[in-house]
Amino acid sequence: MSIQKDLNIVIAGFGGQGILFAGKVLAYAGLQEGMEISWLPSYGPEMRGGTANCSICLSHEPIGSPLVVTPNVLVAMNLPSLDKFVDAVEPGGLILVDSSLIDKKVTRTDVTVRYIPATRLAEDNGLKGLANIIMMGCLYQEIPFCSEKNLDEGLQKCIPARKAAMLDLNRKAFALGQSLK
Repeated sequence: MSIQKDLNIVIAGFGGQGILFAGKVLAYAGLQEGMEISWLPSYGPEMRGGTANCSICLSHEPIGSPLVVTPNVLVAMNLPSLDKFVDAVEPGGLILVDSSLIDKKVTRTDVTVRYIPATRLAEDNGLKGLANIIMMGCLYQEIPFCSEKNLDEGLQKCIPARKAAMLDLNRKAFALGQSLK
């Protein structure tokens, strides 16, 4: 499996939503796939409850800068993040919105927008705290940038040993996101 063009992704939300973890999973999956990758976390001083975002670049060519200024994918997990990054997405890009937490609609007509009630789906399916992985499953369903095997290896690599029991729940959350049409 091979992506057709570079992916420049911004995942954004508030601290405690697993923003950086989700980005790390994507980066490790790309690494397993043999791609050039970069993962650049950014978070406010407040940590939990403060702002958090992560830039991920996945490419088959060397990456000049890890900073994503004009993403072709935005995953917005809260309203301030959508407001901050929506206009930066390049025309033709993809915006995934957690519609459980964001009731605002994207007015741009030059991007594809998917509204996913990820936080509600996580809670309704016994996956509290895994809305981030549901969103990653949805992203993968839209843009399958690597093999599922490499994505699963990325998940395994990122889940610390002390949370090994979370692997199956993360797999379930990813599959749920992937199943959304």
